[in-house]
Amino acid sequence: MVYMKTMHKVNLNGLDLNLLPPLEALLRRKNVTLAARDAGMSQPAMSRALGRLRAIFEDPLLVRGAKGLVLTPKALDLAMSLRPALERLRDVFQRPDFDPATAQRTIRFASSDVNNTLIFPKLLQNLAQEAPGIDLSCEPYGPDLLARMASGDLDFAFALDSSPLPTGAKSLYLAQDELALVMRRTHPLAQHDWSLADYGRVPHILIRILNDGVTDLEAVLALHGIQRRILWSTSHFLAALAAVSATDAVTTVSRAFASRFADQFDLILRDPPLENRSLGIVLVMSQTSGHDPLLSWVAEQVKRAAMEVYRS
Repeated sequence: MVYMKTMHKVNLNGLDLNLLPPLEALLRRKNVTLAARDAGMSQPAMSRALGRLRAIFEDPLLVRGAKGLVLTPKALDLAMSLRPALERLRDVFQRPDFDPATAQRTIRFASSDVNNTLIFPKLLQNLAQEAPGIDLSCEPYGPDLLARMASGDLDFAFALDSSPLPTGAKSLYLAQDELALVMRRTHPLAQHDWSLADYGRVPHILIRILNDGVTDLEAVLALHGIQRRILWSTSHFLAALAAVSATDAVTTVSRAFASRFADQFDLILRDPPLENRSLGIVLVMSQTSGHDPLLSWVAEQVKRAAMEVYRS
């Protein structure tokens, strides 16, 4: 704390800023015992702090009066300047208030057309009412996904709860989905009781999210010595459904998404012959995103929209 009435400059590097709370309490309470209680200190510690403050300001600060301790003229000046200075200091370290109604910003997501179709219409509807200045941008996944999130080029990425998280990232659970085996309604095996072996008998449409062709289903089939033919691979789930509707190929995708277009493409959904068909949907954010009040609020709005959609 720099005493404004002095004629010399004080070296801030040599000051103990831990003395500011006891100084404020002493000037306000004018009582060592009460000041110690307010500052969460013992009385001996407060007495020692008072001694150090007297040395720093070269003034007794508190002196005996007719009815107890009173402030010296220098202490009176300090009391007038210290409180606003402390308020400004608190503002430096305090998280700023966030008002969604006045916020203006573009939030960027890595997202597939499953999330774009299911979650974002409801999210946009909610944001139009509560945060009209917030815009959203959905971008494709890619091998540089982690680098884009680390650099701040992406704020969020949708993923499955089985996906490993990058170092320092955290995820927010959104909703529960499951896999469905999808084929055209007139498919030769539409009424067949499928087994894993059947996956090797028909062509498949593969959705490549990260363009690596590696899926959990591939790992399960490999364990059973089954290799499937990939008739076509695409990064678009809707295109996969359209292809399935026109061929004898099948695809294994989100049940919630496929159900949305089953009538349009004349599709049938079956339970795939897998022990685990669960798809837990999560929103991944970087470590720094969690400290941004706007991004934290948007993440909660994404969860709200997902819960509304997946419950319907």
